[in-house]
Amino acid sequence: MIFSATRPVLFALDGERAHNLTIDALAAWGMLGTPFGGARRDPRLATRIAGLDFANPLGLAAGVDKNGRAINGFFGLGFGSVEIGTLTPLPQDGNPKPRLFRLVEDKAVVNRMGFNNGGIDAALPRAAKAKRRGVLGINVGANKDASDRIADYVLGVGKSAAVADYVTINISSPNTPGLRDLQHGAALAELLAAADAARRLPGRQPPLFLKVAPDLDRAAIDAIARAAIEHRIDALIVSNTTIERPFGLTSSNRDETGGLSGAPLAPLARTRLADFRAATGGALPLISAGGIATGAEAYRRILAGASLVQLYSALVYEGPGLARRLCRELSAILARDGFANVADAVGKG
Repeated sequence: MIFSATRPVLFALDGERAHNLTIDALAAWGMLGTPFGGARRDPRLATRIAGLDFANPLGLAAGVDKNGRAINGFFGLGFGSVEIGTLTPLPQDGNPKPRLFRLVEDKAVVNRMGFNNGGIDAALPRAAKAKRRGVLGINVGANKDASDRIADYVLGVGKSAAVADYVTINISSPNTPGLRDLQHGAALAELLAAADAARRLPGRQPPLFLKVAPDLDRAAIDAIARAAIEHRIDALIVSNTTIERPFGLTSSNRDETGGLSGAPLAPLARTRLADFRAATGGALPLISAGGIATGAEAYRRILAGASLVQLYSALVYEGPGLARRLCRELSAILARDGFANVADAVGKG
């Protein structure tokens, strides 16, 4: 009800300003102890991947809370996991504004943020102090002007490994020129080997996830799958935003440069999930992101091979009650189809 009342005001503002006000509100709410608590306990939704226990398979995708300011608040909304970032070694402003655009008619978003964040050293103390009502991931990237991007990832992974429940290497953003080149060949192998070494701290070795783009051909998908398995990546996040523009978009913002997310991304996200499921042969857990706004869609991804799903753009249109609603819907669907838990349904489509 509150979201329905405030949505017209938020949608009258520039997208980025509305986003920042939302983060401010959730940060303040989190400081008050998030009176609605965290994820509700439902044995049917509980699952385990990469040695981590998730109260439910719904995760907040990186990019929402870049600086880890509202971790408590997002856990309070009912997410089983929250992934902050992308964090870079040095603070950076990102790309020029405006850089975040709603495609209201299409229930989509285009962004060209460019890893805007306050730097990893500013965010990690907030992450360390957060009240974790679920699994906390930290997503790391390279500074735009870095002379050695792999060194940036090594630094980010090493620092985050001391705090995070898992660390994600993000080489999938379309908004940092040349970043997606790290998804290929020798550069990918070098990056993954270095990151694997960096996360191995004395007495602590958090899982390492890799986030990939949807704009990949079959050869690249097969090569990434092989490299991820060889270098002991614990899960793949499939996928980030797309630079493609599906036919039928009607919003006037459809031609803005940047990555497209939201409802129009769903068909491509489903295809890439199936591609990576086939390429990995089920040897790696998969996390599906892109166009998920209902429990039925989350279930569809699980049947297609996803162990977890992540949300971002749907929050813009559905509001803060989305995670709890999806959990209720997903639990009911699993029960309807005779699955005792999420794990039993993975890949059964």
